[in-house]
Amino acid sequence: MGTSSGEAARGETAGDARVDVAHVSVDFPLYHGNARSLKKMVLSSVSGRMGADDRNRVVVQAVRDVSFTLRRGDRLGLIGSNGAGKTTLLRTLAGIYEPVAGQLRVQGSIGALLDTNLGMNVDLTGRENIMLRGLYSGLDKAMIARLQTDVAEFAELGSFIDLPVRIYSSGMLVRLGFGLATAVRPQVLLMDEWFLAGDANFLDKARDRLESLVRGAEILVLSTHAPGVIMDWCTRVIWMDQGRIRADGPPGEVLEAYLGHPPPRTDKLAVAPTPGVASG
Repeated sequence: MGTSSGEAARGETAGDARVDVAHVSVDFPLYHGNARSLKKMVLSSVSGRMGADDRNRVVVQAVRDVSFTLRRGDRLGLIGSNGAGKTTLLRTLAGIYEPVAGQLRVQGSIGALLDTNLGMNVDLTGRENIMLRGLYSGLDKAMIARLQTDVAEFAELGSFIDLPVRIYSSGMLVRLGFGLATAVRPQVLLMDEWFLAGDANFLDKARDRLESLVRGAEILVLSTHAPGVIMDWCTRVIWMDQGRIRADGPPGEVLEAYLGHPPPRTDKLAVAPTPGVASG
């Protein structure tokens, strides 16, 4: 199914959710790739993943020839070292990056928990950002009004909800972004590892809200460095290495091969009090 240029179709909502990825590759051009210092730095960090595209530009081959299929009920965990291609693959599924080769089709509404600032207009108020998210999701006026109430109460912003987002503290921005990202339940949930800012009460609320969202999704694709979360929430694991799939199978088997020992277990998605959201 591979093609010379990438093809992608996302967000089709007829029937059950499904994800089809066939021989997908993603490249990032280095527009100043001939500069000696830059070239040396990039070569040291992505050894073996440099190439050239059809315009003779130096490119980093971020994802190479990745194929898998997901159906309703599948919970896929992505593991691998930093720079292995996990986040790039998630962002490609979300439509942020386009594949340069292969075919990608996502059927069902998509929710991407990748970055608290994703889709946020900092010049608008919190309430206006909530309204725009509702409109983007196809909600009617009554549903948008309920969405505004839900997110405002969850984020605990008080009167700041009617002030421009650009004046928010980092913690306020995380709470608003998290509330927005988890307010509308998607069929296909794409999630990068979350580390949340806030006090203990907010962290408990965030965990409960996130777990509810995960349970409600038809398909989950989760990138995380936490083996226990993978064991408890995923039915399948793909080990990414140098942009390629190194292993694909049951969580216990793939994690043991990756870690070199049997994986631990935990009963909850982990959150920790840090200043923002970290991508793996």
